[in-house]
Amino acid sequence: MILKRGRTVIAALLLSVVLLTTACSPKTPGRFDQAQKESTQQKNVAVAKTATQGSEFNKLFPKASDGYQGVYTQEKKGFANLKLKKGGKDVALLSISDTTSTPSAAAKFSKSTKKIGGYPAVEVGKTQTAILVGKYQVKAISSNPSFTASDRANWLEKFNLNGLARLK
Repeated sequence: MILKRGRTVIAALLLSVVLLTTACSPKTPGRFDQAQKESTQQKNVAVAKTATQGSEFNKLFPKASDGYQGVYTQEKKGFANLKLKKGGKDVALLSISDTTSTPSAAAKFSKSTKKIGGYPAVEVGKTQTAILVGKYQVKAISSNPSFTASDRANWLEKFNLNGLARLK
């Protein structure tokens, strides 16, 4: 009986020592710890206080026609977008964003030699076309191969670009 009790006490002591030493040992950094540290230390503001409200952009989007339907999918300060559908399938995403919060977005237009609707244009990869209207980037992104670069350019010209240029 005493021997059994002794074993139980020794087992409890050993378990306590193991738990104490492992709990107090320094934790090895995980693979995301450095990224977490950097992101929490940044003082970046996601959206500039002076960014235009997304609701201001909605009236400037082109009206759907020729078998296309437009579905507004997101609107927030500095940004709004519209999903373009044809035959019930998503074919493109149209968006307007205020580059006040992301100056690098506007910088890519500085070397542009192409114009759409009188504004500097750039192709981003094989699926995106964007123009810069003042401080606003207007973008068409193909989500279906049937929506070509010329389709993107045509839809960008359908935006109320003059109205967008007058926004402050």
